Amino acid sequence: MTAVVFIHGTGVREPGFSALAGRVAAGLTAWRDGLRVVPYYWGAAHGATLAAGGASLPSWSGTTRGLGEGPAEPATGDETVATWALLYADPYAELALAAAESAPATERPPGSVPPQQRMRAQLTALAAQGDTPAAELGPGLARAATDLAAHPLLGPAAEALDPADLAVLAARSLTARLIADALDADFPLVPVGETRDTVTARIAEALGAPPLGTERGLRSYLLRRAGAAASRAVVRRRRALTEAAHPAAGDILRYLSRGAAFRDDLRTLVAGLEPPVAVIGHSLGGIIALDTLISAPLPQVGLLVTAGSQGPFLYESGSLPSLEHPAPLPSHVPAWLNLYDPRDLLGYLGAGLFPGRVTDVAVDGGQPFPAAHSAYWTNPAVYRHIVDHLP
Repeated sequence: MTAVVFIHGTGVREPGFSALAGRVAAGLTAWRDGLRVVPYYWGAAHGATLAAGGASLPSWSGTTRGLGEGPAEPATGDETVATWALLYADPYAELALAAAESAPATERPPGSVPPQQRMRAQLTALAAQGDTPAAELGPGLARAATDLAAHPLLGPAAEALDPADLAVLAARSLTARLIADALDADFPLVPVGETRDTVTARIAEALGAPPLGTERGLRSYLLRRAGAAASRAVVRRRRALTEAAHPAAGDILRYLSRGAAFRDDLRTLVAGLEPPVAVIGHSLGGIIALDTLISAPLPQVGLLVTAGSQGPFLYESGSLPSLEHPAPLPSHVPAWLNLYDPRDLLGYLGAGLFPGRVTDVAVDGGQPFPAAHSAYWTNPAVYRHIVDHLP
C-alpha cells in the first residue's frame, strides 16, 4: 500500500487543517484505491505565534501629520495616504474620474481659450524647465508633463474642473507618476510624504493653482469613491489584522530560522512508514519536504510532489537552507513532480534549474491570485497528475 504524506503550507491551523487533509485524502482516493494518506501537521508544534500576546505591535496614536500643515486629525492623514496609494497604482486615475463627470461640450464665446488648451500650455512650459521643479523626486518630470499634456482625458477633465482644481489634480498626477516610476525601477529612495506634498504644491502653483495654504476646494475624486474609512480602519485594526495574518508570514520566518525541528519531525514520521512513500507539500510544506529530502536520504520515498512551491525560487536566490545554487540536486532525491498554477504568483518552476530531475506541470484552477494559491486542492487535475506519478 502506497503511503502519501501531506504537508500543509503557511498559516494553516486547526480546525482548518483537518478539513484540508480530509479533502486531499478524498481527492487522491477518488483516483486510486488503497492509498494511505498520512497528514503532517507541523502548525501546532512549530507554527508561529505571538508569544507575548502582541506586545511588539504599535498602538494607534489617534493623530497623523497632515499635508504640510502640522498635526492633523486621523482622517486627514489617512485620506492623504489613501489617495496617494491609489495614485501610485494609476497616476491618471483622478483624471479619468474627472473626465467621466464632464458635461457635453458647449459653444464658447468668441476669443475664449478652452481650459484644456490653457493647461496644455502650462504643462508644456513646465516641461521646458526640465526636472528642476521636482528635483527631490528624481528625473522624469519633463517627460511626465509632456505625456500629460498629450493625454486624451485631459480635455474632458478640464471641462469638469475649474482651472485651480485642474492644476492641483494635474500636479498630483505628475508627482504620482514620478514616484510610481521610481517604485517600478526598484529605486531605493522614495521621498517622505512631506517632501512629496511640498513638490506637489510647487508643481500645482506652476500650473496655475493658488499658493499652498489657500483653500483650493478640491477634495480628491478618488477619496469620494474609494473612501478613506477603509484606510483608517486598517490602521486602527492593525492588531487584529496582524493577529490574523501573522501565522503565514511568521511561519516562513520561523522555518527559515529554526527549520531543523520541522525537518526532524517529518523525517521521523516518514521513517516509520512502509515503502513506497510519496511526500506532497503545499507552499511552505513543499519547501520543508524538499529540504528534508535533500539533507539526507530517505529510501522509503519514491516521489516528491510540490504544489505552489517557492523551493525553486529559494534555491536560485540562494535562500534554500539545504542547497545553494549552483550545487546540483543530490542523487538520493527522488523523482520530483512540481505543480504550479500560472496565475499563482507563489508557484515557481524547477525543471530549468534541475534538468532531468524535475517535472513541471501547469494546472489551471481558474482563480486569480491570491486565490489561485489556495485552489490546488479543489482542482481534480491536481489529483490526477499526482496519482499518475505515484509509485
